Amino acid sequence: MAQIFERSSNALARASLVLTGLIVIAVGLALDGLQRSPWVTRQGQRPDQPVPFSHKHHVQGLGLQCQYCHVTVEKSSYAGIPPTKTCMNCHAQIWTNAQLLEPVRTSWATGQSLVWTKVHDLPDFVYFNHSIHVNKGLGCASCHGRVDQMPLMYMQNTLQMEWCLDCHRNPAKNIRPTSEIYNMAWEKPAEDRPVWCSVGDEKAGTPTAQAVNCTAKDPSGAGAEVASLQMPTGAARGLAGDVAAAALPVAPTYKKFTSQDELGHFLVDHYKIRTPKELTSCEVCHR
Repeated sequence: MAQIFERSSNALARASLVLTGLIVIAVGLALDGLQRSPWVTRQGQRPDQPVPFSHKHHVQGLGLQCQYCHVTVEKSSYAGIPPTKTCMNCHAQIWTNAQLLEPVRTSWATGQSLVWTKVHDLPDFVYFNHSIHVNKGLGCASCHGRVDQMPLMYMQNTLQMEWCLDCHRNPAKNIRPTSEIYNMAWEKPAEDRPVWCSVGDEKAGTPTAQAVNCTAKDPSGAGAEVASLQMPTGAARGLAGDVAAAALPVAPTYKKFTSQDELGHFLVDHYKIRTPKELTSCEVCHR
């Protein structure tokens, strides 16, 4: 019987298998790169808005705090979009005829809300709570970037699951004192800029983070001042003297930190932040 295939067919078959495998790998890498690209994540894109609102002008230039516009960021899952009245608090007095602000004046006159394009838009199946992150020491800039330097708002991070997990696996690298949550220019502690923290008594019904007090100024002077308090001459002794002595304020004990790793683990412990092993339910993040 005549041979149907040439001897070279075996080599061609092997080559085709290798080529097919390479094509599958290339397609997989291409799709992986595509789903991480700004075309999918919208990272770095500046969507059109009804009014080109400049965070740089309002935050860095005028010194407005985040909470002035985003009023529910500390007590709700949603940070909140300011109503037209918030804009008109100022613009009823300044730039009253600016063409740029015509949509704001029209909204105020008609009572119809401005339709803003959401920049940080998570999928519907993802549940993100702003209040818990803010009250547990995660600064605005950690997720949104240096908003105070953005003339037009854009999304700095991908907001993909791997980005969220990277923080949740080691939150210590991003946690900061709650007093610095809205400080866009806050820098992590170092040898030349240490941070001192003390722990007070926790109060029922308040976030655990409020029991921790941190400062960038050396508090040792305050402790010495309290320690130097002495009972006045001729003060009563015995029980009355003991009661008076007990009433003297006790200086808090501060701990010095010169690295983000040390400060972060200290705050994670005292802010009562759950570890990845304690997050056993998918419903924490997924609806």
